[in-house]
Order: sequence, then structure tokens, then C-alpha cells
Amino acid sequence: MKTVESPPREALAVPPVQAPPPAGDRRRRRLADQARAYGFLLGGLVCFALFSWYPAIRAVMIAFQKYTPGSDPEWVGTANFTRVWHDPEFTAAWRNTLTFTLLALLIGFAVPFVMALVLNELRHAKAFFRVVVYLPVMIPPVVSALLWKWFYDPGAGLANEALRFLHLPTSNWSNGADTALVSLVIVATWANMGGTVLIYLAALQSIPGELYEAAELDGANLLQRVRHVTVPQTRFVILMLMLLQIIATMQVFTEPFVITGGGPENATVTVLYLIYKYAFLYNDFGGACALSVMLLVLLGAFSAIYLRLTRSGEGDPA
Repeated sequence: MKTVESPPREALAVPPVQAPPPAGDRRRRRLADQARAYGFLLGGLVCFALFSWYPAIRAVMIAFQKYTPGSDPEWVGTANFTRVWHDPEFTAAWRNTLTFTLLALLIGFAVPFVMALVLNELRHAKAFFRVVVYLPVMIPPVVSALLWKWFYDPGAGLANEALRFLHLPTSNWSNGADTALVSLVIVATWANMGGTVLIYLAALQSIPGELYEAAELDGANLLQRVRHVTVPQTRFVILMLMLLQIIATMQVFTEPFVITGGGPENATVTVLYLIYKYAFLYNDFGGACALSVMLLVLLGAFSAIYLRLTRSGEGDPA
């Protein structure tokens, strides 16, 4: 019969508790960690200061100056704002920008949400369809705009060719004053909805499945489940993406610049495109900066009001 040997006395001994480092060492270590953290933060602050904050402050100053590159600026007060305000293109630019934003909300805000709902219900090939939806985002914006410009060509463009094949009336698309702005909204929606769809999809997948099961047991159909479960649970994401989309669409530039050049008949001149014309076509940097300040003030005021109105519901996802 084998006997079980007991472990040596040394193995059963409790190792001595190490004394904590002196307070001075802890303080030096904490200061070193804070110094490294502030060092990393400093790099980001320098980049923001040089490429974001300084240009913004400089633009505000130029808005009150008569400025041409290579010459000394001359303070002119609010003369730039007055001149820009009485420009015939000023009203058209703001009208087109606000109309574009409204259409983008009606078309470009609902489509990504519906697309995310469809992708969330798929059981097969989810990864493939996510790549397909996100693919337009990976195309450079100018390339995307040039593709749509060919697509909208009233003569041999693919859009009218498809309508002819279906024996439907053709359209002038981006070449018509009545259809140009809507055509640009379609381009912007197609080019930018991929990222929004993935954000919505991530929010949908974070909703507990028990909520849908309870809704089904109560007899809720698909639309009722979306209304009473999906929308309340993703409300915060919806509100934030709405704010970001309004800010982005108010600054639309690539599509009117590449596809329509602001035409026809100033039907697609936007505020940002007018800023470009003042700066690089009219060589009037004071007027361009005055328009930029107007846009900045409007977007800042809208963002503050919007966040104020939606702040009360942030902590209650239901």
C-alpha cells in the first residue's frame, strides 16, 4: 500500500507580502503616466489647431476684410456681408441648399433605415450584401459623380436607355431645371448611405430578441414591431444620424460641382458651391468667408436647438 507523501513544509509556507512602493515612487509613476497621456493628446491638439481651429478663426477675420492673396488685408466691416446678401445668386443658393436638405431627409434618411431592416432580417449571405451596400462609400466622390454624370446623359445615358427599353418617357435628369436637384439627391443618397446602413444595422442587432418575441406573442405584425420596438430602441441613433445628415447635406458641393456646374439656370447652385465661386472664380475671399460665417452660424444655431430639444430623451431608449 502506497503512502501519500505530504508536501514539504516550505511549499506550504505563505509567501511574504511585498510592501507597497513608497509614496514618492507612486507619485512619480502617476506623473509619468499623465505626462505620456498629455503628450499623445498634444499631438492631436496641434493638428486641430493648425488645420481646423486656425483656418476657422482666420476665415472669420477675413469675412470683415478686403483680402486678396499677396496683398495686405483691409478692414471693411460688414461690407462683405452686405455685398453677398444682395447677390442675386445668394437667394438661389440658400433655396437650393434647403431644398436639397429637405429632399435628402425624405429620400436619403428613410432608405438607409429600410435597407438596414432588410439586411437585419436576412439569414444567408449577410456579409456579401453588407459589402455590396458599403461599396459606393469606397468609391472616391469625384469618380462616383462622374459615373452618375454619364448615367444621367440625356442622349446615350444608361438611365434613359433603360426607360426606352421599358417603353417609358425619358427625362433630362441633371440637365433639366426641374429634375436636376432631385437627380443630385439620388446621387448623394447612393454614394453615402453605406456607412449609415451599417450604423443602423449595428443598432438593430443590439436590440434584445426577447422584445420582438414578446411583441409577436401579443400579435404585433411587422410594421407594429418596427414602430413599437425598433424605432424606440434605436431612437438615439436615429436622432444623431439625422443631425449629422442635415449638417452634411447643408454642405453639399461635389455633386453640383462635378455633375451640373451649378446649372441649369442656377438650379443646383448651393451655398458651398457659391463660396467656391467667390473664392476661386471671383477672387473675392472676403465674400467667400462671409458666406462661410453665415453657414457656420446657421448650422451652429440649428445644432444647439436640435440637441436642446432632443436632450431629454437621450437616457430613455424606450
